[in-house]
Amino acid sequence: MTDSSEANKERNREIAQNEEAKQVTGSIRVSTWAVAVVVIIGGILFTLGWLALK
Repeated sequence: MTDSSEANKERNREIAQNEEAKQVTGSIRVSTWAVAVVVIIGGILFTLGWLALK
């Protein structure tokens, strides 16, 4: 193989690793928001249930 072909393969590997890191970061961010929304909705429902029992 030529040097440019090998360089392209290495560049493509680096790009793939960077894309994977971005996807992981995005997934963590989405998961954090999902947990926050569930906690807020749960808190609201708990409060409404508690007030209904009073």
